[in-house]
Amino acid sequence: MSDTAKAGDKKPGADGPRVVAHRADEQKPLPLGPGARMNARVVFALVLVALAVWTAASFLPPLIWATVLAIALWPLYLKFATGFMAGPSASAAFVFTVLVVLVLVTPISLAVYTIAQQSDMLMDWLKRAREGGIEVPDWVARLPIAAESMEQWWRANLSDPKAATAWLKTLNADNVSDLFTTFGGQLIYRLFLLFFSLLASYALLRSGRAVAGRVLETCDRLFGEPGEGLVEKMVDATRATVNGTVLVAVGEGLAIGIAYFLAGVPNALTFLIFTTAFAMIPFGAWLAFTAAAIVTISGGGSGMAAAAVFLWGSIVMLAGDHFFWPSLVGGSARLPFLLAFVGIFGGLAAFGLIGLFVGPVIMAAFLAMWREWIFRPPTPV
Repeated sequence: MSDTAKAGDKKPGADGPRVVAHRADEQKPLPLGPGARMNARVVFALVLVALAVWTAASFLPPLIWATVLAIALWPLYLKFATGFMAGPSASAAFVFTVLVVLVLVTPISLAVYTIAQQSDMLMDWLKRAREGGIEVPDWVARLPIAAESMEQWWRANLSDPKAATAWLKTLNADNVSDLFTTFGGQLIYRLFLLFFSLLASYALLRSGRAVAGRVLETCDRLFGEPGEGLVEKMVDATRATVNGTVLVAVGEGLAIGIAYFLAGVPNALTFLIFTTAFAMIPFGAWLAFTAAAIVTISGGGSGMAAAAVFLWGSIVMLAGDHFFWPSLVGGSARLPFLLAFVGIFGGLAAFGLIGLFVGPVIMAAFLAMWREWIFRPPTPV
């Protein structure tokens, strides 16, 4: 018999198959250890978070506003849902969001209508000023301070058509039209962001319990029990900041509004609404009561009354913004006065308007971490 036939007579399962299996085991890669797997998961998670933030970068401000709004309005939403609806549900969240839209959109619509109504008048005034100069108005002579010097400056710079043309050369009608066109584009963009923020607020209110549970569970897994306490402090700080801002703005608007009626400001109720709404914006109320003082004196009112409106408005705003507001926000969020003051105005300088709410939240989280994570006694095993 040949050697080939003898080789085929060998029984299976001898050395040949065992050698092949051994070589396959040697080529299989070794699994990662537990530490390496954890590091890989952390890196992968960080990469995904960075990609998600980069993708949603344009929508982060309205998302933050929606979160702040949902946290601040959650207790009120629960009362509304249990008192007027069958409890928290999608329909209750929708109706409550519509009510919030009405409250927010009404003053914005009033402001836009007033600005649009005055735009044509402003362009006509600029054209007439470039052609024949600007006559000294009667209210300049009634100014309580520097009336004579103001009148002389006006005659030298604005009454002469040539001087008025030189002074107003950058404020021609074309530039004003471009200004209102740009303003209109920005307004549409801001309204879209407002719509998106309200839509996100509706989603958060509808699924508030589930979202809160997930957040607390995540913090508990990452940081343990101190993580849940940190989230609670941040939620309290958010609600305190929003409630304090609204309460102080309403108080400032009403206090200054009384002066409008006593001083005989034209359209005093409209100015009261504007002042209350703009008091939530840094330096917004200052523009409102300054405009009210100018309208008062230009409409034939007393110069002393206009000066009293401006002086009283300044006192109210200084007291409200620098004392009552930080005290109210800090007391509700259990923040010391200094940290509340730094959080409010430092957040405003660092993050813009949204920093009014983000700043105190950061300070509250920092204080909670300092008190409970560093100085908290260790839990006995």
